[in-house]
Amino acid sequence: MRLVRLTAIATLIGALCALPVASVFVNLFAAGTPGVWQHLAQTVLPEYTANTLWLLVGVGIGVITVGVSTAWLTTMHEFPGRRVFEWSLILPLAMPAYVIAFVYTDFLQFVGPVQTWLRDVTGWSKGDYWFPDVRSLGGAIAMFVLVLYPYAYLLGRAAFLERSVSLLEVGRTLGLGSTGIFFRVALPLARPAVAAGAALALMETIADFGTVAYFGVPTFTTGIYQAWFSMGDRVVAAQLSASLLGFVLLVMFLERVSRGRKRFHETSQRTRPPSRQRLAGTPAAAATVACAIPLVLGFLLPGGLLLDMAMNEGDAQFGTRFVQLAVNSVTLAAVTSALLVALALLMAYNARLHPGVFSLGLNRLVGLGYAVPGLVIAVGVLIPLAHFDNAFDAWMRSSFGVSTGLLLTGSIVALVFAYVVRFFSVALHTVESSLGRVRLSMDDAARSLGCGPVESLLRIHVPIVARGLFTAALLVFVEVMKELPATLVMRPFNFDTLATQVYTLAQDERLAEASTAALAIVVAGLVPLIVISRNIAKARSVSPAELAPYGPAAELAR
Repeated sequence: MRLVRLTAIATLIGALCALPVASVFVNLFAAGTPGVWQHLAQTVLPEYTANTLWLLVGVGIGVITVGVSTAWLTTMHEFPGRRVFEWSLILPLAMPAYVIAFVYTDFLQFVGPVQTWLRDVTGWSKGDYWFPDVRSLGGAIAMFVLVLYPYAYLLGRAAFLERSVSLLEVGRTLGLGSTGIFFRVALPLARPAVAAGAALALMETIADFGTVAYFGVPTFTTGIYQAWFSMGDRVVAAQLSASLLGFVLLVMFLERVSRGRKRFHETSQRTRPPSRQRLAGTPAAAATVACAIPLVLGFLLPGGLLLDMAMNEGDAQFGTRFVQLAVNSVTLAAVTSALLVALALLMAYNARLHPGVFSLGLNRLVGLGYAVPGLVIAVGVLIPLAHFDNAFDAWMRSSFGVSTGLLLTGSIVALVFAYVVRFFSVALHTVESSLGRVRLSMDDAARSLGCGPVESLLRIHVPIVARGLFTAALLVFVEVMKELPATLVMRPFNFDTLATQVYTLAQDERLAEASTAALAIVVAGLVPLIVISRNIAKARSVSPAELAPYGPAAELAR
């Protein structure tokens, strides 16, 4: 009976997580404000589509180029700084794209230090020279590449390490040089992993709002925001959300197609670390520079600039306003992480007790939220919950003469629900990995001693996987701290977080004041990355469980 109830609860959780996406598609063919959709299709929709496609193409090429090249260099070559680069190259993941966009705008703008120094040195004045505008489509692509290339780096590096060294040695015996081995042997074998890494980066690009909105690059995410707040048309917002979901599905489909039926299996039972080629002279210097550039531009330089701004020109309200923002952010992150860890443990344990297509499908269903942009989830959550709030308020008025107001959408309940849908995979993959390390024989032993499923979970499994549960909670905590689009749309009135504060101040061109909150977000994001970096430094390869926190990498890497 208890097992039946567990399955029923898991099914309910899966249905609730699917509700936002279902809500978006239900409104796809609904009638909104007359003429609005036609007006959008004739005016801005082509621009939304073109900019989104250009972002995908540019970011995809950039992420693959930077991520794969650095992964190959640190895996197969020995050069000065390699041991540091192999773990530090993932640090840009701690820098949200919208934060790095604000920092580089302040650094590269006309009155910024770079152009000011250039005018001082050359004696030029305005109009005497050309300088690239960072707040452009090309600038947005550069920002995304700098913070998202670690996806391709992590999965590419794991793929290079997992392949048998004998395959590369056979290539050398056939007369292939380093370049030939890379393009004809290593890269084709790593193609599925590289495609998965690129797909993760592209889904993050599609989901972004802060960067493209600040740079003035109209995309589907900015269109959804404008439709909801400027036009007040939920149907058009839902229809734009469905269109954006189409891009997500396209990316996932292309990733699957690129992988095809390719499968690679090791035939040797013995593995050994790759024999790294020692570089010297100019090649060694070039390798060091090639690895240093993305690290410096993606983390060290913006991090240093952010720290300098926060120390010298930070938020003047640091002592009062900042504390309230931090409390709001921490409250949301703590509640969401605790709730998600509990739900993820329930779903993973149900799949353990009922291994089969149904339980596996439920876990896949709740884990797809990470691939859905935060704005889409926000729209999908607000539509049904707003209907519920209005219906319940009307019933309470007619029955008892009491107004409940916006019971769900006017509080953090709706926002936490959106976070749960968005980041379920973060907790689930981590908990599944930890629970998978508990031998099934321990379950049998517990049953033989008279322990039921619930008692076995609480007395045996939870103590064993406690470290994994803490890791999952930490990762969800960080993701919620960084989340911007859903928070902007769904936060209650006069309820701001560190992320929304950064965006609001940056929109008002108060970049220096935004640095305090931005630095807090970056510091929070560094915590799990330090853990992962240490694991990379110790381990021969990166496991899917280590990659899962930063997207459904385990899902895509299968």
